[in-house]
Amino acid sequence: MEAGLLWFCNWSTLGVCAALKLPQIYAQLAARSARGISLPSLLLELAGFLVFLRYQCYYGNPLLTYLEYPILIAQDVILLLFVFHFNGNVKQAAPYLAVFVSSWFILSLQKWIIDLAMNLCTFISAASKFAQLQYLWKAQDSGAVSALTWGLSAYTCAILTRFVIMLALNIWVTATVLRYRKPAIKAE
Repeated sequence: MEAGLLWFCNWSTLGVCAALKLPQIYAQLAARSARGISLPSLLLELAGFLVFLRYQCYYGNPLLTYLEYPILIAQDVILLLFVFHFNGNVKQAAPYLAVFVSSWFILSLQKWIIDLAMNLCTFISAASKFAQLQYLWKAQDSGAVSALTWGLSAYTCAILTRFVIMLALNIWVTATVLRYRKPAIKAE
């Protein structure tokens, strides 16, 4: 049962990630606008994905454990180019793309750099979400933002929530075991 659930979680997450940004790209093309999409949010998200992918590659982890990240990065780059296109400044995308490409190499110069960057990934990801929220609150207009993309993103996080809950419960059990452990009686 547990193996089947794990298999489903892994493959459904990969499947959702393979199409995650497609509704957003479609919404943007249909509206012919990037209204409502926060550029800082998108850049932070792309940075977080890049760091995570580079970390996995650096440590030689199996491709199936991070296959969704190259797919998400490709989709985010397309989305980024459309944001610049619809904002009328495609040429401004070049410096950002140059930074991301050079970051790929800089991240692996020293082990401490990639480890530090990976430790900051959750913060980067959270900052991305807050940047999008702030943009929406300020504009009070969701424009071409796709609710389906954000809903699918929530689904991928919900799958992982199960593991976080299990982690918390396992830590609780461990702490309880240690709390109620009887002291060993010394033999004389």
